[in-house]
Amino acid sequence: MAKRSKKKKTTKRSRKKSKLIKLIKLFVGLILILSAYIGYCALTIPNMNEAINRTRLPSTTIIADNGNDVQTFGSLYSEVIRTEELPQYVIDAIVYTEDKRFYNHFGFDIISFTRAMIANLFAGRYAQGGSTITQQVAKNLFLTSEKSIRRKVQELLLAFWLEHKFSKEQILTLYLNRVYLGSGAYGIEAASQKYFQKTSRDLNTMEAAIIAGMLKAPSKYNPIASKVRATERAKVVLKIMKDNDLITEENFQRILTMPIGREKSSKVQGAAYFADWVYNEINSYIGERDQDIYVLTTLDQELQEKASKILQETLAENTDKNVSQGAIVIMDFEGRVKAMVGGTNYLQSQFNRAVSALRQPGSAFKPFVYIAALQKGWLPDDKIEDRPISIKGWNPENADKKYYGEVSLNYALAKSLNLATINLSQKTGRKNIINIAKKMGITSNIENTPSLALGTFETSVLEIATAYTAIANGGFAVWPYAVEEIYTKNGFQMYQREKSEKMRIIDKQTIKHITEMLENVVNKGTGQKAQLSTFAAGKTGTSQDNRDAWFVGFTNNLVAAVWLGNDDNSPMLGIYGSGLPSQIWKKLME
Repeated sequence: MAKRSKKKKTTKRSRKKSKLIKLIKLFVGLILILSAYIGYCALTIPNMNEAINRTRLPSTTIIADNGNDVQTFGSLYSEVIRTEELPQYVIDAIVYTEDKRFYNHFGFDIISFTRAMIANLFAGRYAQGGSTITQQVAKNLFLTSEKSIRRKVQELLLAFWLEHKFSKEQILTLYLNRVYLGSGAYGIEAASQKYFQKTSRDLNTMEAAIIAGMLKAPSKYNPIASKVRATERAKVVLKIMKDNDLITEENFQRILTMPIGREKSSKVQGAAYFADWVYNEINSYIGERDQDIYVLTTLDQELQEKASKILQETLAENTDKNVSQGAIVIMDFEGRVKAMVGGTNYLQSQFNRAVSALRQPGSAFKPFVYIAALQKGWLPDDKIEDRPISIKGWNPENADKKYYGEVSLNYALAKSLNLATINLSQKTGRKNIINIAKKMGITSNIENTPSLALGTFETSVLEIATAYTAIANGGFAVWPYAVEEIYTKNGFQMYQREKSEKMRIIDKQTIKHITEMLENVVNKGTGQKAQLSTFAAGKTGTSQDNRDAWFVGFTNNLVAAVWLGNDDNSPMLGIYGSGLPSQIWKKLME
């Protein structure tokens, strides 16, 4: 029995020893795997010198013709600001909000990390972050926003390297000059200039708290996105400062009443569609670039803001008519785009309906038919038959279902008679009409079909505005443009528009006649709601089933095209070119 008991004990010890060896092997294996992974992460860290010198997306600032900013694209950076140049409360607001133990840790704050992990476990989601300022510098300078274990390990390794390589003040300087602070602004100086129109050296405590508050969610808490949210978040920052004895309760209340700078009131409103259009064209002028540039444009601030407001207000007053969208282009006789509205709400949809949408112009295309006839020798008082027509099973009608018999060209255009216009197009030749429309600025495909005269093809608001400009300016070809000059921050001129030589495409007599006929449309025809106290000429247009409604016309100095419709091409209710589009055009020109 004693021998058996002794044998059992030996077996148990042997098993324990075997388990311990296995555990040691497992532990060593895990250490080796972890070490290998850390080594892999270290080897795949981006080149540090390249990362520090990495180029950024140059900024492009679009400017109206009066010198006011329209919009800035790209990364907005400014001069380097060092920590010693900033008021102490600016440093305190940022450090105590983002990384309270910044001056005491070695790049990784185990206390903050543990607190964040516990909070996240209780919340059941990612609710708090535990990254230090040093880790954020590592991420901003060297890494991408990829969410992976490898990137976090690399971030930690880089943080240790930064702490070894640089002083705390140097790391903080890197952070303050590279951190993103919303609305395209990188760094505290760019943000201060953008939001408060002052250098960060002159920030007051409330403004410092707003900037510190933005760090949590720059797009949400910046003053442009919401001044209310920015202020409420700043109160949280100030409370942190008060709790850490950086300010007193009395100071807390006083700081809340401090004035807050705001974005320049002179910035052009409602011009985002125009800015996008210009920005997308820049490379065709100067090619790729690595410098910040300013683009001086043709935009008229007053016209732009009024056009945007008039369109929005008009559609808001007519919600019962199933019309949700509109577009406007205003040009001068040289082709300068003075205003462009590409839709009713840029935040909801960035699709530019003035440039990119192709819609049927309807009767707004009819003037091209009459120009073709005038060039062939017809006169405004010459007669044309307005009678039933049948072409290969197609039986068009006038809008009022009536027939007017023999009418003058002048009358047919003024009353927008479909049958007389189709008859005229047959006699004039559709190829001639298409050629004239192309010369005048319609670049979209125009199908040679019998319904061509009724504008059943598709074109853009910008194209048709351009084509009417060739009438308004006396018969000369134009190309719509918006860029006058491009120059760098130091004033070096990269581009300046040169005046182009005029090229006549329509003879003087034809221009005289078609202008008088279009004036008659406004005075006695379908465009009477566009009448002004001074000269006005233009044409209404309504496509089939009221899917598109237009008024395109000109005064002594400007051309404007107005379109209304729906993105899903659904019919509007009781909206014709002779109604709301004409009224909008009149408000613009008045």
